[in-house]
Amino acid sequence: MIDPAGRVVMISGANRGIGAAIARRLHALGYSLSLGARDPASLAPLTASIEAARVMVHEYEALDETHPARWVAATVARFGRLDALVNNAGLLHPVSIETGSEAELDLMWDVNARAPFRMIRAAWPHLRQAGNGRIVNIASITGLRVKSAEATGYAMSKFATVALTHGVRQEGWPYGIRAAALCPGFVATDMTDGWTDFPRDAMVDAEAVAETAALLIALPNNASVAAIALNCQPEAAW
Repeated sequence: MIDPAGRVVMISGANRGIGAAIARRLHALGYSLSLGARDPASLAPLTASIEAARVMVHEYEALDETHPARWVAATVARFGRLDALVNNAGLLHPVSIETGSEAELDLMWDVNARAPFRMIRAAWPHLRQAGNGRIVNIASITGLRVKSAEATGYAMSKFATVALTHGVRQEGWPYGIRAAALCPGFVATDMTDGWTDFPRDAMVDAEAVAETAALLIALPNNASVAAIALNCQPEAAW
């Protein structure tokens, strides 16, 4: 496994839910963190409880095409390197063939698919230089199968996230870059509030997602995982 000492990880959408859980877990393991959120002040409750020397915060608006390059540059200026990227920021709207709007579909496409693409492009030179760069795209079990009609639009965007991950694996392999799509089912965060009547206490814990992300970042170059599903209910084979 790759020693986390000295390694730097960027995490988008780190102010709550899965992103905050990943940040806490990686910091506990010894990584230095660059945390992005639309409102950097929203990261204060998280950063107040962790070592200041190994963390920085930066504004990240997924819809702003200039933010990835600015955030990456600030991260490298602070820590001198970049070793891993966790694309966690995401958006969920109920869009099906009969419900929802194309504007909502476009928004999910921009946040869930195009924004991670832009982040990876901005981070790419530094991940190549690392020799064992890691990219974890937080997708969804819905990016592997479509089980609910109302999630059609969301699934389209998350299938694209998984496709992006596979493309990155192919292009980055010669440079030691490894990418994985982390695809949980329902996770007990505010994103799933009001979305489903599935019992909350039976959902995947955000901490379990964080532990899995930490594993994917630490795996050596010769033990890469392309996609991994975290199921909270029986699923058809994918």
